[in-house]
Amino acid sequence: MSSLESLFVNNRQWAESVNSSDPEFFEKLAAQQNPDYLWIGCSDSRVPANQIVGLLPGEVFVHRNVANMVVHTDFNCLTVLQYAIEILQVKHVIVVGHYNCGGVLAAFENSDNGMIDNWLRNIKDVQQAHRKRINALEDKEARVDLLCELNVMTQVTNVCHTSIVQNAWARGQQVDVHGWIYSLKDGLLKDLVCSINSPDQISEVYRILSPED
Repeated sequence: MSSLESLFVNNRQWAESVNSSDPEFFEKLAAQQNPDYLWIGCSDSRVPANQIVGLLPGEVFVHRNVANMVVHTDFNCLTVLQYAIEILQVKHVIVVGHYNCGGVLAAFENSDNGMIDNWLRNIKDVQQAHRKRINALEDKEARVDLLCELNVMTQVTNVCHTSIVQNAWARGQQVDVHGWIYSLKDGLLKDLVCSINSPDQISEVYRILSPED
């Protein structure tokens, strides 16, 4: 049996298992999705979004890219964000990074990685902004771990700088944006305590003023 054929076998076994425990599961899932959460995470295969928070398919809307970034020229990410907030009406946007992130490490090490370096440049901006704090740590692993955390916190603010989130706030819609980080060593999440839920919590430079303002 090829590796691809084994995936189909696994799929059938999983579907049968789910159906036996909840015969109406797939019927309900096909009818609609009502997630309260948008997860913006890393593409790393070791960080499965819904599994590590114990949620079922349909309970979390997911966008993933290298190093869990929110870049304002990334229309893929912005489209997901808009759909999640305006159509699905999610209440929480969670940016989730992880320690030992290959993208963050590649940016940190200044190596030539080809085209992806243009994407990783966004992480270098984070490193440059916090270079004194990062360089104050003697251990390389600690420096990279801190950069992983700072990158998540930066992406939280990037989410909040978008017109999508600010327009939702202006409508009175609840949108809380959070930053978490995941440890591959023990499977645990850490809240980076950088949640934002109103324009008052972001710099005036990035606020979109209403006509009344």
